[in-house]
Amino acid sequence: MSRSLVERKLTQVSARLKELRAELDVVEEQLAFFTDAADEARLRALVSETPLADREHADAQKHVVAMARHRDDIVKSIVELERAQDELLDRLGAEVR
Repeated sequence: MSRSLVERKLTQVSARLKELRAELDVVEEQLAFFTDAADEARLRALVSETPLADREHADAQKHVVAMARHRDDIVKSIVELERAQDELLDRLGAEVR
């Protein structure tokens, strides 16, 4: 692979990493919000003991699970891109030698 191609791919990977890290920050904030909302809904369900409160808690918990799954997907993508970035940097370093 030519040096210019490696550098171009490295630039693309770096830009994508930056985007994913910013998205991860937002998703973690949203996850914290949904977790708090689910906790509040759980308490309301315990206190009121109504089917509606139970359903609201279940719905809130589904949001938490979905957001946690999304966060995990982003983290996985970041790890994969960091690995790709390391490989590209190794290639670039090998060409310099």
